[in-house]
Amino acid sequence: MTTSIAMGLPGVSLAPGDHICAFYRGPAERDAILVPYLREGLRAGDKCLCVTDDPLPAESVRELAADPGHLESLTSSSTYLLDGFFAIDRMIAFWERAVGRAVDRDGFGFVRAVGEMTWALSGRPGVADLLAYESRLNDFLPRYPQVILCLYDLRRFCDGEVLMDIVRTHPAVLISGQLLDNPWYVEPDEYLSRHPGIAVPAVDALGAARAVP
Repeated sequence: MTTSIAMGLPGVSLAPGDHICAFYRGPAERDAILVPYLREGLRAGDKCLCVTDDPLPAESVRELAADPGHLESLTSSSTYLLDGFFAIDRMIAFWERAVGRAVDRDGFGFVRAVGEMTWALSGRPGVADLLAYESRLNDFLPRYPQVILCLYDLRRFCDGEVLMDIVRTHPAVLISGQLLDNPWYVEPDEYLSRHPGIAVPAVDALGAARAVP
């Protein structure tokens, strides 16, 4: 299996099984990560699964794909928040179906997925389980030849404790164009035993956080 995969950013390479949190500020920085990541995947013949919170990045992403079979552009409302709530097992089952279908049925040798995570600040039922979900996702990554990139807007995720736990649940961190092995990563069993009920803050307006009940 390939052990080094171009990410699309200068000097940045990925490895199968990578689960990366990418920090950015605002839509322009998000797309500066998102679009090259997907463009490189399409160039390499990977299956690309892209979940975003709003239609603007989805529109720019669709323009990348001459063959829509290589790129699925989805929204948070149809995946993470299907039926208006978040459920960990349902979302992991979504990835299992989507990635498994790409590999086992459609014959793709590699899948690169990306999720914009601002939906977790919506205050919808279940979103406080974000960090448990991110931790459990690490047990799913080795099942297929894949990488998953999670996009976090630092203008919106303002709570320092939550940011630290986002870091603890990802083995790798992308910030300022550099991909770093994460010395603060905690394995799922240990993390979940330490943090049985940590809450994620919702955001009423940019930078104004409140606790999810």
